[in-house]
Order: sequence, then structure tokens, then C-alpha cells
Amino acid sequence: MEVSPRITVEAGKCAGKPCIRGYRLTVEHVLALLAEGSTFADLKQEWDFLEPEDIAAALRFAAGLAGERSIAVGS
Repeated sequence: MEVSPRITVEAGKCAGKPCIRGYRLTVEHVLALLAEGSTFADLKQEWDFLEPEDIAAALRFAAGLAGERSIAVGS
């Protein structure tokens, strides 16, 4: 299933987690590496198929998920 032009979900791949363009590279993994300080150059060195648009799609995907629900905050 295509979630966006660059994000796909397949039941038998990566436990059904969203992946970058059908590759076995999850959006979650990309986001975690970026959060730890990895740059696009770092990621590109490891995954030569990765494109800047893939990073942007992963960030848009995460932003969309973050906006889907509210978190109750105590007073």
C-alpha cells in the first residue's frame, strides 16, 4: 500500500511499518537517526538509494501523525 508517493506499507515487510519507497528502511529508523544528529550525507552513505525527497516525505509523515491526536496535560 502506498501511503504517499515515497512511503509504502507492506504486510510482510518490516512488520508492516511504513518504509521508504518499498525498501527495507523504515520511516521510524530514518527519523531516529535524524533525531540523533545524522545528516542526509550520513544516511546516503549507508543507503545509496536514499534521496532528499525521501527525508522530506518521512518528516511530513511524522508531522501528520503528530497532528492526528491530542495529548492530555494535567493542570
